[in-house]
Amino acid sequence: MTRFTRWTALTVAAALLTAGCSGSGSSGDDSGNEGDDGKSGGTALDWGRCQATEDAPAPDEEWQCATLQVPLDWSKPDGSTIGLALIRAEATGDDRLGSLLFNFGGPGGSGVSMMPSYAATASELRERYDLVSFDPRGVAASEGIRCRDDKDIQAAESSVDGTPDTPAEERTFLQDATDFGKGCQDAAGELMAHVSTTDTARDMDRIRQALGDERLNYFGISYGTELGGVYAHLFPKKVGRMTLDAVVDPSADTVGHAKNQTRGFQTALDNYLKSTGRDPEEGSREIAELLERIDSDPLPTSSSGRELTQTLALTGIILPLYSKTSWPVLTGALEAAEEGDGTELLALADGYNERDASGNYGTTTHSQRVISCLDDKQRPTLEEAKELLPEFEELSPVFGPFLGWDTAGWCHDWPVPGQFDTPEVSAPGAAPVLVVGNTGDPATPYEGARKMADELGEDVGVVLTWKGEGHGAYGSGSDCVDSTVDAYLLDGTVPEDGKICS
Repeated sequence: MTRFTRWTALTVAAALLTAGCSGSGSSGDDSGNEGDDGKSGGTALDWGRCQATEDAPAPDEEWQCATLQVPLDWSKPDGSTIGLALIRAEATGDDRLGSLLFNFGGPGGSGVSMMPSYAATASELRERYDLVSFDPRGVAASEGIRCRDDKDIQAAESSVDGTPDTPAEERTFLQDATDFGKGCQDAAGELMAHVSTTDTARDMDRIRQALGDERLNYFGISYGTELGGVYAHLFPKKVGRMTLDAVVDPSADTVGHAKNQTRGFQTALDNYLKSTGRDPEEGSREIAELLERIDSDPLPTSSSGRELTQTLALTGIILPLYSKTSWPVLTGALEAAEEGDGTELLALADGYNERDASGNYGTTTHSQRVISCLDDKQRPTLEEAKELLPEFEELSPVFGPFLGWDTAGWCHDWPVPGQFDTPEVSAPGAAPVLVVGNTGDPATPYEGARKMADELGEDVGVVLTWKGEGHGAYGSGSDCVDSTVDAYLLDGTVPEDGKICS
């Protein structure tokens, strides 16, 4: 089962093309004074030509890559180190402000592979900033963790029911979670306990120092907003111009996040159904009935004998809800499924799961699970999840059952304990942080923006609202949003708290 969280709309667009379809508390007392001289503490970055990988060709020559060594265990700063992969493109104008560090979400997303794709969206920002991103620890080129091989991933897709109906299916559901966690532990070793959001926030301050910036200028999207909030808490005096877009609710625990997403995806589905002229309640009921039929009788596809299971079907429905431009793709896939052909929904699910035509899977969801299960202390049992199911089903007949069960399956029997119930993001004394919320965001519902701003603190969190659809606001078609964010990052112009772009 895949947790549907914290990933950017740009990634969704890339996944659709691939498919072929038309937090935390501080450890100790951090004053925010670390690295006041803006130096790298003796760690220099040796920028050079980026190399091709198994998953992607080398980007254009304007992009440079480097590796930064940071402590594996931040409580032992002189101990073993881990290498972080970085990428940058230098500012194009003469009036350079410094570096702008990006995290595109996940957790588990590769900034090194994502940054070149995002450059066109951030072209105005590049005039005065070096655009910089990185693979967080445990992700992709920064000792990325692979918990299961491709053959076993595909086997689990066909054998594990994300909404188990019998005691036997429940046992398989939980055993699969146990096996996945063991696979992660075997692959990660000592790193398994050192990939938390706190660890990565500390890494970001070391990146800031290595870049030679006195303060961190930062653009966090989706899960990257939680990461930015944790950084602001740990290093409030080092916050420069920080924008958080598609905001994770820092006040929500594991169950709270699942409920938020259930509401968010149902809202997005309602809006999609309205756009097609259908009644949302009736349309949702029909889709829920379709998923129930697929649960009993998976649909055939044209993909090498693979069948569309209920869980894969739900994943295929989720993907195009991240971006309004993808809604027509969802229409075609649902119509085909109603006629008994699961090919299009399977292609969408494969896009989300990073499965290519050769049957090779990406590892974003592996890293996502390792990071989030280290962060999240709350571990509902199977019985507790069952008690929650009626509430989840009331929130959404389509997404509720899956996300309700997921509260028990995601981190079941995890090899390392979670660190916190909710991340600490209070940042008294920090510079203003621009918090951008989208009223139609399915994965990080709008309410999280106001809660993030409130927890950052008075005179720190400043909310900008966009009345739009999809996951994320900047670069999504609103001149009002883009110009407001650009004015803040480029000129330091802080908008009035509560500004609305329609």
